[in-house]
Amino acid sequence: MEKLRILIPKGRIFDNVSRLFSEAGFPIALSDRTYRPALGADWLDAKIMKPQNVGELLELGSHDAGFTGIDWIKESGADVEDVLDLGFDKVRIVAAVPQDYDETKLRSKKLVVATEYVNLASAWLKSSGYQYQILRTYGATEVFPPDDADMIIDNTSSGQTLKDNGLKITATLLESSTRFVASKSAMANAEKKGRIEELAMLFRAVLDGRDRVMLEMNIPKEQFESLASLPAMRSPTVASLFGDAGYAVKIAVKKHEVPDIIPKLKKLGALDIVEYDLRKVVL
Repeated sequence: MEKLRILIPKGRIFDNVSRLFSEAGFPIALSDRTYRPALGADWLDAKIMKPQNVGELLELGSHDAGFTGIDWIKESGADVEDVLDLGFDKVRIVAAVPQDYDETKLRSKKLVVATEYVNLASAWLKSSGYQYQILRTYGATEVFPPDDADMIIDNTSSGQTLKDNGLKITATLLESSTRFVASKSAMANAEKKGRIEELAMLFRAVLDGRDRVMLEMNIPKEQFESLASLPAMRSPTVASLFGDAGYAVKIAVKKHEVPDIIPKLKKLGALDIVEYDLRKVVL
């Protein structure tokens, strides 16, 4: 079978994607000064690229699948298939201006708007009725105002960097996260589509596993009925203890539920409660 050609993003997204592959069973080996990592599977061929380029390269058909923020897919207008929202590297694409600017001032002049998101910015500024001139940036957009720009349109996770540079957010254009995306031509190929869907299933299993833990406990017979409605993904796993002394029970629960569940279990008579992490959960 022809290898599945995967684009892996440089920069802040790389670490999360690398960890995802590793936990799915495909550890990434990347030597210094190379853009061709090994993925631990002979049917995968990977290349490191900037996330800004991933969508367009997939649309061109030179690669089959890859990872990038939905912001860069929207910015490039690339016609690709959104396979799976991985949910990490969440950012907002926002408009920000100096603290002393108000709407009257913004409407009174032709704005110089600094941004890497030229297409997203132009569409939003036009629909909002601003007069504007786009100044394309290549990183560090927040340093442009007030000397070199009246407004920036940039990505932010917490907004703290903008505040530190004397800027305030006036609008949110888009909320973005990292996506696993594929080319339309690859998804039209039965074998490649099958491989892409297998990867998506493994990635989803890893993400679901990160979100849950397994709780094991022993329950005396006389307390079992009061614990019969334990939370679980489907239903609890129950086995009889040696000597018919009670039951061994396993439940997979969301991590955020654990602080509430364990004290309740203890009060209801559960014994020997053990919590441990899950690596993958296939629902």
